[in-house]
Amino acid sequence: MRKKYLLLLSLSLLAIFAATIKIQPIKAHASATSEIVMELSTETVLAENNADQRLPMASTTKIMTALIIVEDCNLDEVITVPDAAVGVEGSSIYLKKDEQIDVRDLVYGLMLRSGNDSAAALAIHHSGSIENFIKVMNERAAQLGAKNTNFKNPSGLPDDEHYTTARDLCVIACKAMKNDTFKQIVSSKSYSGKFRSYENKNKMLRNYEGANGVKTGYTVKAGRCLVSSAERNGMDVVTVVLNCYDMYERSSQLLDKCFSDYKVLNIDQNSIFISGEVLCKLAKNEKIIVKNAETLSFKVISDMNDKKIKAGDYAGRLEIYNQNNLIFCADLYSIMSTEN
Repeated sequence: MRKKYLLLLSLSLLAIFAATIKIQPIKAHASATSEIVMELSTETVLAENNADQRLPMASTTKIMTALIIVEDCNLDEVITVPDAAVGVEGSSIYLKKDEQIDVRDLVYGLMLRSGNDSAAALAIHHSGSIENFIKVMNERAAQLGAKNTNFKNPSGLPDDEHYTTARDLCVIACKAMKNDTFKQIVSSKSYSGKFRSYENKNKMLRNYEGANGVKTGYTVKAGRCLVSSAERNGMDVVTVVLNCYDMYERSSQLLDKCFSDYKVLNIDQNSIFISGEVLCKLAKNEKIIVKNAETLSFKVISDMNDKKIKAGDYAGRLEIYNQNNLIFCADLYSIMSTEN
């Protein structure tokens, strides 16, 4: 009876993994100088083209600025606009010296209207000076794994030493979109605050199904830049296009392709696996990105050497394959005791 149960259990588990995946970048015919697409939760690369070239990124810089503020500051705090934040070059929310405004309205002005003056005010509020804030930006970028990024200002104004890559910027954006407050801000089509009201410049929010962020950018040097995020059928995808004259069209094409070709496979931590004759499960829920029309297989590696174990002890390892390619591996833990 036990063997029959184990056989049925194994067959049901195989059905779970008759899904798909061999993650391979889509070869892009790009109008962008550089582009990349990632699934947000796992940061799996779904498409890329020239994703590691260092390029200026214009106002998509403000993703990092906003993330730092949202993580570190009280958004309801009312501040006095410093002189250094008045009359800043480029796009503006037209702050006035000694104006009273809360941090929340400044962040919305930063992300919905791309206010360079808002970036300056927030930087000074956070770090005491723009120079100090830039140090924080670079430190935070390094912590997030953005190894080919260097910030010289909080807004994205042109500077030869101000650059990122599509890959780095997408990693930063994925981290930012996992912050609920940041996501709420950049997904807002409009905003009415205590001190200011804004309409979002990002056309993706109105023109692309499921769009929920994140930021546009443009300078003559950087060209048109866009970081986009959209969610469909439980999968959230983030794309970056740099120096792309048709940034909205290209971003929509990339998102459409990835939503068509890929999906998220959720592996429930309560799914039961068999290691030897020990019933076991994962420590937590897991996700992998699977590509349609490819079959997965799995196996459980048991290396306990018949030793006695208690419930909760390490019991083996789950490996999932696409053909002969290992795409997922995680430890399994016993849900039973073999001591008796």
